[in-house]
Amino acid sequence: MGEFTFTVSKTCPVCGESTRVVKTKSKLTVVKTDKDFCVHYKDFNPYLYKIWFCENCGYAADEKTFLGSMPVTHKRKIKEFLDKKKLGMQFVEERGVPDAVAAYKLAIFYAEMTEQPLAKRAGMYLGLGWIYRYSEEKEKEQEMLEKAAELYDKSLMTERYPIGGMTDDTALYLVGAIYVRLENYEKATQYLSRLIGDQSLRDRDIQLYKRTRDLWQTVREIKPEA
Repeated sequence: MGEFTFTVSKTCPVCGESTRVVKTKSKLTVVKTDKDFCVHYKDFNPYLYKIWFCENCGYAADEKTFLGSMPVTHKRKIKEFLDKKKLGMQFVEERGVPDAVAAYKLAIFYAEMTEQPLAKRAGMYLGLGWIYRYSEEKEKEQEMLEKAAELYDKSLMTERYPIGGMTDDTALYLVGAIYVRLENYEKATQYLSRLIGDQSLRDRDIQLYKRTRDLWQTVREIKPEA
């Protein structure tokens, strides 16, 4: 286990107690990257450890949120909820898929409770979808991807980007890539065409422009009338 991960202690932003969390080592061998940015690594799945969980109070979030400054109103809301409820999740050094799924679902629950940006919640559903992809649970993966696409779509209409380092261009591409994965080529075309039709994308983000063009070409080959 020590080959890919190590355990550290961190202070929970909700209860203030010290909790053990597992971090992954940065030297991982990449095998391939899917169109929706899911990275496949050799002999290890770091997505299982993306969500940190406080073994004292039961709060869960991604590393950035866990270590970031939490608004007082959010802390109060979560504390009030946790005071009435004991969440039974044990700390485990080596997570399996069920552990990771439980942690993700909790983190999504807290993200919704504190009304975090739709784009952030979409990213969590996408991450959970990737866990199911690794474990080859296709139906569950698709369910999460559909949720992610729906939230990204709402986010693009109502939220101001960048959010969490993501531009609206990337979010548009991502929804297109998710719909390609879901084999909904009509919807994929709607999103990708918005990027393809944007003449200034090449100047803004040449890598994303190339990714979009390649994905557009893939869709055209699968569905020539697209």
